[in-house]
Amino acid sequence: MEKFREQQEQLKEAREARKLSREKLGSFFYDLAKIVFTTLVVGTVVSIVTGPLELTNWILLSIGAMATALLAFMGYKIINIKIWNY
Repeated sequence: MEKFREQQEQLKEAREARKLSREKLGSFFYDLAKIVFTTLVVGTVVSIVTGPLELTNWILLSIGAMATALLAFMGYKIINIKIWNY
């Protein structure tokens, strides 16, 4: 019976380790999304407001918005992944 309890405890620790790993990886992608948003989107908006309108600014703005959304979505999916009801 003691061996069964040890195995259950090890299984519980492994689940917690996987959960913590997923949360950290998801947080990493959220942080990347914040960095991309700050550099590309906010930086380009400031450039558009202060300077002449150029096509490259709008392209950078759209790439930044799409990359931000993609990275945030990836972070969300990684954190909320459900595998085998763990």
